[in-house]
Amino acid sequence: MTTTTTLARGDRLHPSRARLGKLVRHVIGVAAFLLLWELAGRTGLLTWLPTASDSLARVVGLAFDPAFLGDLLSTLTAAAIGLPLAVFVAVPIGLLLGTVPVVEEMTRAIVEFLRPIPSVALIPLALFAFQPEINAKVSLIVYAAAWPILINTLYGVRDVDPVATETLRSFGFGPGSVIIRVSLPSAAPFIFTGIRLAASITLILAISVEYFVGGSGGIGAFLIQASTGIGSDAMVDVIATLVWAGAIGLAVNTVLQRAERRLFRWRFA
Repeated sequence: MTTTTTLARGDRLHPSRARLGKLVRHVIGVAAFLLLWELAGRTGLLTWLPTASDSLARVVGLAFDPAFLGDLLSTLTAAAIGLPLAVFVAVPIGLLLGTVPVVEEMTRAIVEFLRPIPSVALIPLALFAFQPEINAKVSLIVYAAAWPILINTLYGVRDVDPVATETLRSFGFGPGSVIIRVSLPSAAPFIFTGIRLAASITLILAISVEYFVGGSGGIGAFLIQASTGIGSDAMVDVIATLVWAGAIGLAVNTVLQRAERRLFRWRFA
């Protein structure tokens, strides 16, 4: 009896120990990277690279810089507007293409033509077509972020069990009810994965447009101002800004990943 209880407690502790071990390995990896970075900067191995300590100090300093915080808010605002719009546009189109094969066949050539076009290449067109700058950023974010959501929605609908849809139809439910009751819930994990992939794209596009335009706000504009400086301080500002951008992307991805695991536990069981 005691042995069984001990084993059960050990089984319950095992996932926690595994997560702790994973966290420790991550910390060790980051610490080793920072140590190598510091050594490279101090020994002059890479003369253009500032030390990790100087860069991280500037990262902390940017948290209290009103100009940077304003630019950060501008970038996040465009991303926060563009991503929901992309979901609003891409999910219905994906459901339509996935449930009506004729429409999917008619639009396949257009989709395959538009999808490979790099979103960055459309920046000049967006700037001509949409003013002010925030509209150009949002339009490009919607265009770029819609693709992973649309494709994942399409594949999710195709993965729906045909027995479930036929059963619902046999009870007299129409196409709309079948989509709402079967197709959409079944495709939800795929859609959420598409949203998680699109979230990183929104930040990349917003910064790219700001950098290309050199406008009055945004992380991209802050990067331009930092890169035009003179001396090592300019490089410190550039690296610190990039660290902030990477940290935000990592934080957003982590939040969405945990939400995905919580909402669709059965998928990760």
